[in-house]
Amino acid sequence: MLRSCVIDFRGSWEDYLPLVEFAYNNNYQSSIQMAPYKTLYGRRCRTPTCWTKLGERRLVGPELISETEEKVKLIRGRLKEASDRQKSYANLKRREIEFSVGDFVFLKVSPWKKNLRFGQKGKLSPRFIGPYRVLKCVGQVAYQLELPPKLHRIHNVFHDSMLRHYLPVEEIELRPDLSFEEELVQILDRDIKVLRRKSVPLVKVLWHNHGSEEATWEPEEVTQQQYPHLF
Repeated sequence: MLRSCVIDFRGSWEDYLPLVEFAYNNNYQSSIQMAPYKTLYGRRCRTPTCWTKLGERRLVGPELISETEEKVKLIRGRLKEASDRQKSYANLKRREIEFSVGDFVFLKVSPWKKNLRFGQKGKLSPRFIGPYRVLKCVGQVAYQLELPPKLHRIHNVFHDSMLRHYLPVEEIELRPDLSFEEELVQILDRDIKVLRRKSVPLVKVLWHNHGSEEATWEPEEVTQQQYPHLF
C-alpha cells in the first residue's frame, strides 16, 4: 500500500502518511469484524483535519476538506488492491481440509518448538509428529487431538493448517538394493506443455503409495506405453 502511495503522491508522499494511517485504522477487518481503531478505543477514528493538539484551533476551508476526501478515497482504493493481492497469494497455498472424529492425523511443528515443547532437536528431526486421533471438531477450522501422556503440557487443540492426513501404507516389497517399483493407478488430469518448437501432451497421474497431493505430471506417450489399460 505504501509503495502505491509513493507512486501516486510522488515527492510529497510523506505529507499524506496521516491519511494513510486514518484510512487503515478505519478500514473494516473481516478477522475482527470491525475497524482496528474501534477495536482499541471503542469508536471510529476522527478525520485528520481534527488531529490538533489541545489548545490549538485551526480553520479548515472547503478546499482542504474536498482534497482530503479525494486523497482518502484514493488511499482506500490502494489499500483494497494491496489486500486483494495478498489474498490471491494466500489462496494459492490454501486448501480445503476437513477431518472427522476418529481420523488419524500428523501434527506439524516448527523447528524451535520441536526442542522447546516436543523435546526433539537436530537439523534432520521430522517436521511432522504423530499420528494422533481426532477427538472432536472445535469450531470450523480447529480440532482437538488425543496426545500421548508425554505431551500432557501441550494444549491439544490445533488449527487445520497444522494437520495432515494420515494414510496407512501397505507393506512394500523392497528389492535387494532397497528400491521398490511404483505403480500408477489413475489418471487425474490432462494438459499440453507448449515449447518453442513442439507441444508435449502430459497426464497427471496418481501413484499407488501416495496421496492425490503428491500426483505428478508425466509424458502421455511414455505413460500410455507402460500402462495402456488406463487409456
